[in-house]
Amino acid sequence: RLWQASTSQLQHLQPSHYNSQIVLQRRKAGILPSLEDLLFYTIAEGQEKIPAHKFTTALKATGLRTGDPRLKECMEMLKVTLKTTSDGALDRHLFKKCVQSNIVLLTQAFRKKFVIPDFQPFCAHIDDLYENAKNLSGGQVADYIPQLARFSPDLWAVALCTVDGQRHTVGDTKVPFCLQSCVKPLKYAIAVHDHGTEYVHRFIGKEPSGLRFNKLFLNEDDKPHNPMVNAGAIVCTSLIKVMNFMNKLAGNEYVGFTAVLYLFSLSSLCSIEVTCESASVMAATLANGGFCPITGERVLSPEAVRNTLSLMHSCGMYDFSGQFAFHVGLPAKSGVAGGILLVVPNVMGIMCWSPPLDKLGNSVRGIQFCTDLVSLCNFHNYDNLRHFAKKLDPRREGGDQRVKSVINLLFAAYTGDVSALRRFALSSMDMEQRDYDSRTALHVAAAEGHAEVVRFLLEACKVNPVPKDRWGNTPMDEAVHFGHHDVVTILRDYHNQYSPQDTQDSATDKQNAEKNLDGML
Repeated sequence: RLWQASTSQLQHLQPSHYNSQIVLQRRKAGILPSLEDLLFYTIAEGQEKIPAHKFTTALKATGLRTGDPRLKECMEMLKVTLKTTSDGALDRHLFKKCVQSNIVLLTQAFRKKFVIPDFQPFCAHIDDLYENAKNLSGGQVADYIPQLARFSPDLWAVALCTVDGQRHTVGDTKVPFCLQSCVKPLKYAIAVHDHGTEYVHRFIGKEPSGLRFNKLFLNEDDKPHNPMVNAGAIVCTSLIKVMNFMNKLAGNEYVGFTAVLYLFSLSSLCSIEVTCESASVMAATLANGGFCPITGERVLSPEAVRNTLSLMHSCGMYDFSGQFAFHVGLPAKSGVAGGILLVVPNVMGIMCWSPPLDKLGNSVRGIQFCTDLVSLCNFHNYDNLRHFAKKLDPRREGGDQRVKSVINLLFAAYTGDVSALRRFALSSMDMEQRDYDSRTALHVAAAEGHAEVVRFLLEACKVNPVPKDRWGNTPMDEAVHFGHHDVVTILRDYHNQYSPQDTQDSATDKQNAEKNLDGML
């Protein structure tokens, strides 16, 4: 009765091909559940209504924020709709009304289709790395600029934003601070975006200088060595208009200006003020090829992003740039206010901020965090070489899901775990997939007498009620054999509604349609 499969049997399970047109036709005909319904079933977990706080809590667990600009319509409709309810909860129809304008983004989030699929476990790792670096006590706060000297050495913050707009923060992430030299790659990127690579590099070189960042020396072509040193940054500044771009880079999150620091340093761009949260979006825009993840707006050209990341990799960390490229292997830029702007291309942007600096002018805690992050995760530029030691890859969902899916599905049906089945349905799993003996989850649930599971598979997932295993048995046969009369009644009702043509369709186009919902997205 308990479905069993050996490794050899699993090898006989063949992945099916997806026909998006058939799925669309069947969904329009009501044969397949809507995305809104699947999302409701997943969050409701068997209840008839979803409390609003449960929806927002589940949303945050995916990494999305309720204030995400892409969810504006959904959140506004939620506020309006809740005013019409007495208990602050949404039934299926009200829920659909709220989410339908943003259903594609929401479905991707809850189906774990973002770049970091298991976001909460990854955030737990980030919190551990944060706490590890927090224990460091070395370094000195920059005191040659009075405004910087006022910051407490205990301040420490990390914020990240993925290319899909997943957000996580820990520590003092809402405290404004000046970008200082962290602004240099951003203004170089803007200059290239506006004027092109060839024009910008008529005036600025591309090589590390071998000199202190604040030395106003030129190379043998009478150009500043690169845009990451002060001389090159000054030239970049003369080529661009900045603040509008900075706001776009940050997705219109906090970007300010410190007048006192400007009066002291006479550097308007180093005086631009951010928080760790807004700066992480800037870094994520670089990680995302120039598109701001939370607005979807193209801010920078691909050429500007590629050039910027290349120079950050080779010149971004003052006289520690070579060591950082060797040990961390990611584009980064530090500043004497204690910030480190870190980019994991195609994955995320991170801003670390802690005022105490080492002798080379880099944040002590920030360097430790970046080093620990790459020790844990395979983010180093050369971590994925063949035969290299394997590290954690947060971009992959745990385990071999393709092999496990049949085992997980049928075991959930055997144990009556409707919550797991709801998650599987939303995650695009084929709810009709079969084991080596052609038994389905409906066969198993009927044999075990799990009426709620049977009803969910039939009503929510629209599975074929009369599949036959290799001995010709249907779920009805299983329920009759084991004396589960309530299940027999449920199956009989659906059996009478199901035509032979439907059964034939199920054996062809309907198979694996739910597994491939992402084709619609």
